[in-house]
Amino acid sequence: MEATTMLPILKKKLAFLSGGKDRRSGLILTIPLSSDQTSMEELSATLDYLLSIPSEKCKARGFTVIVDGRKSQWNIVKTVVLMLQNVIPAEVSLVCVLKPDEFWDKKVTHFCFWKEKDRLGFEVILVSANKLTRYIEPSQLTDDFGGSLDYDHCDWLNKRLVFEKFTKESTSLLDELSIINDGDKSAAESALLPSFDPETVLQTGHELLSELQQRRFNGSEGGGQGGPAWCPMDEELLAQPQVMKLLDSLREQYTKYQDLCRQRNKRTQLDEIHTKVMQVVTWLQGPGSELLKTQQAIGDSMRAAQTLQQKHEEIESQHSEWFAVYVELNQQIAALLSAGDEEEVVELKALQQQLSDVCYRQAASLESRQNVLQAAQCFHSTTQELSQQLDGLLGMLCADVAPADGASIQQNLKLLEEKLQTVEAGLNSLREKGTLLLEQMCSQPACSPEAPESPVVGQQDNVQQIQSVMEEMQLRKQRCEDMVDVRRLKMLQMVQLFKCEEDALQSVEWLSELLDALLKTHVRLGDDSQETRTMLDKHRKFVDVAQSTYDYGRQLLQATVVLCQSLRCTTRSSGDTLPRLNRVWKQFSVSAEERQQRLELALNFHTIAEQECVDSESLDEVDSSGKTLLDRLTMPIIFPDGYKYTILDLFFSYFYKNHNSIRNRNILSCLTPLKSLKLKY
Repeated sequence: MEATTMLPILKKKLAFLSGGKDRRSGLILTIPLSSDQTSMEELSATLDYLLSIPSEKCKARGFTVIVDGRKSQWNIVKTVVLMLQNVIPAEVSLVCVLKPDEFWDKKVTHFCFWKEKDRLGFEVILVSANKLTRYIEPSQLTDDFGGSLDYDHCDWLNKRLVFEKFTKESTSLLDELSIINDGDKSAAESALLPSFDPETVLQTGHELLSELQQRRFNGSEGGGQGGPAWCPMDEELLAQPQVMKLLDSLREQYTKYQDLCRQRNKRTQLDEIHTKVMQVVTWLQGPGSELLKTQQAIGDSMRAAQTLQQKHEEIESQHSEWFAVYVELNQQIAALLSAGDEEEVVELKALQQQLSDVCYRQAASLESRQNVLQAAQCFHSTTQELSQQLDGLLGMLCADVAPADGASIQQNLKLLEEKLQTVEAGLNSLREKGTLLLEQMCSQPACSPEAPESPVVGQQDNVQQIQSVMEEMQLRKQRCEDMVDVRRLKMLQMVQLFKCEEDALQSVEWLSELLDALLKTHVRLGDDSQETRTMLDKHRKFVDVAQSTYDYGRQLLQATVVLCQSLRCTTRSSGDTLPRLNRVWKQFSVSAEERQQRLELALNFHTIAEQECVDSESLDEVDSSGKTLLDRLTMPIIFPDGYKYTILDLFFSYFYKNHNSIRNRNILSCLTPLKSLKLKY
């Protein structure tokens, strides 16, 4: 029987246990009858409920029933008293019927209760309210009967509802927890969640127990003005012990339940971790490895390598999501390792090792692939740059060489050598980049332990491609080197041609300067034979120098002809140099011959004139020699082109300037006709 099922009846306060006791320590049951008609069924139900609360020990001490009939009629009081005989005949010790001031017919009432005494089984007395204290202590009576015991029916009813609710929920919860804790694994898993929240039920029980303990303490003091002194459910009513017992049992079962939940949660967490680990491992060894296997190419150009790099970044992005799961799982495993038992630790370490091995192997494959792509981009970039350098060098070699002078040829030759050195450096760099790329490809780890073969086995096309590119660049560079050798030889020949032409022109200039010096400064014939002889020797040496200059110019011009034939250039300005050289040389030869003849005549003249014995025959010879010399001096030098050149004025100027050196004055007299001839000329 629960209070909730008859809450409207209990609220009517048809009967109640105030907590008071009679002198035999029996509980006091109060039935306050009202002026309204009282329902015997409701009163009977109320009594049944109230009598179900005390323990058997408490019931054995008997009840003192106070029937308050002051506001009721006699026949109702009589019915209630008789009903007690049917409801609680063995438990009732005394029934005190409170009579009103205008009491019923005493004789009738007394006769009736006396007549039924043996049949009722308990004593019934009629007493006024002011004399009730003769049977019950005032401290055990409520204020309605002049006592000091506090009683709040609404508060009692609320607490009773709380108590019954706690009892019901805790009992049901204990049963469920017992089934969960003591049942097999499958049953525990199916009924892992109880119907009531254990924390809420425990909190309710503790609050109820605290309230009971506080009320009992206050009640033992007899009450006071500061708080309630009513004790409706003390230890004799089994409220507090029952609550404590339920709380202890509930705490014990709840502790076991929490341990079971922790184990279950840990097992669930382990299963979840195992599932996630296998998901990561399965993806990395499956789709992830397949993605890497399909991305083994290195591209045939810089653009293709960049496209492969973008694809690889997409693959890395997909792997990053799984690596993030790996990091999270690793943290969860580390947290469980610190609080797990030995069996769980072994399982967790095995999962952690498996996960780490797969992730690190996949990360190494990604990094190796990234290194290969970077090396491939460097290789293709160097190849592209070297190809452009070779194209530029080839274009320079294929262009016609038509420089203006030797300096420009030297500059072009220097530029050609620099370009060749740049190509050589680029080819060396390409070899280094290719070797590095091959090493990166050979050092790629296997995608999975089930496929440990070297990745180069599946990359023979890449290896052949790299080697083919380097061989092609080597061949192109060799062809360019051969062409550079031909161009270098041609340009050196052109430099030599320009040099020969310049030196040939210089020879013409030198020969012209010698001719000019011969005509303008080599005019003296000497003051005596010794000086003339010296001048004649110098003249011969002078002619030898001119002859060497002429021969050198001829050799240079012959070399020029050979170089022009080798270079196949017919339109050269050096074609005018040979006629100029020959013309100047002819002029010099004629002038030098004339100069030599005159020096020889002057030497003969001085030799005769310097003889010590001068006779008539000698004078005639001197005169004849002088006339011959003068005649020679009067003759102009006729060059092959018809140009005439005379030095008579120079000769006479020099001759008269030095006439004092002639010892014999007679010679001058012999030369007088020559003066007139000179003036005449």
